[in-house]
Amino acid sequence: MESTEAAPTSRPAWLTGVTQALPIVLGYVPVGLAYGVLATKAGIPALATVAMSVVVYAGSAQFIAVGLLAAGTTPLSIVATTFIVNLRHLLMSAALAPHLRRWSRLQMAAFAYELTDESFALHAAHFAASDAHAAQALATNVTAQIAWVGGSALGILVGSAIGQVEPLGLDYALPAMFIALLVMQIKERVQAIVALLTGALAVGLLMAGLSRWHVIVATLVGATAGLGLETWITRRSR
Repeated sequence: MESTEAAPTSRPAWLTGVTQALPIVLGYVPVGLAYGVLATKAGIPALATVAMSVVVYAGSAQFIAVGLLAAGTTPLSIVATTFIVNLRHLLMSAALAPHLRRWSRLQMAAFAYELTDESFALHAAHFAASDAHAAQALATNVTAQIAWVGGSALGILVGSAIGQVEPLGLDYALPAMFIALLVMQIKERVQAIVALLTGALAVGLLMAGLSRWHVIVATLVGATAGLGLETWITRRSR
């Protein structure tokens, strides 16, 4: 797939993209394995488990779907819940869209299909420093998804040999990765305040009995509070 931009290094652009994805791969393989194990324990067929990693390719949505399926939740509720959780992709896509103006529609569609929280963080930092090279970015995304699918398949293979998953902490793998990503992106005091406020509110709502919507409500409140706080600071600085 040809790009309209020159490669940033003397190496092939796709090879640079593969190398760039290696930190994501190191995280996706164990987290994908955790998803595969949990899906197996929930009674989801192996083919459906791998197909979800290929078609859906959204770690948080897949973990949520596995938990809801295990709890016997209706399909409509699962679709609605995962849809709301993945609404953040609208914001991520909007943030990166200005860098992709020279790409073809096919390139943008392929890029959007494989965009995740982790690859967004990587691309956002890279695009801010240099031009968005299609071959490099797409190679990064493809490499990351291969690692996720491979980890899911590995989890299916070892799932039958694991008795209880709770002692291994596999169900905490994805939240742990999100926390690590959050910590690396916090650069200002306002961001730290919003993160702590949102986390505390989510825990509080969960303890209060709002078991299915606590994260969504806390996210909306935290984002609104963060916007208001930044607006207030900007006005004061003027």
